[in-house]
Amino acid sequence: MMYLLIFLVSLLSCAGQLCQKHAAGASSGADELRHRVRWLAISLLLLGGAMLVWLWVLQRVPVGISYPMFSLNFVLVTLAARWLWREPVSLRHGCGLLLIVAGVMCMGVNL
Repeated sequence: MMYLLIFLVSLLSCAGQLCQKHAAGASSGADELRHRVRWLAISLLLLGGAMLVWLWVLQRVPVGISYPMFSLNFVLVTLAARWLWREPVSLRHGCGLLLIVAGVMCMGVNL
């Protein structure tokens, strides 16, 4: 159950950060401000939801275990940006992501 909640926090946080990226993207004409405000508002809702779930997790899981697992967010954001915006992922970046996943797997054994 805790694994799922920590993963939910990562998903919500990832989605919020992707909304920020989308808000920062180029938009043309008079709709630019409306576009930015809409995506930033969605981002705030997602990040706020992530914070509430995160606080619930922190009440039940030691921070030394839960916080490193939250680093999966780096992996999720990178993969989503690659898929959505075709952002490049270098070999070194990919190796770093694999190390993060390996570290999370090692830490997760204690949960």
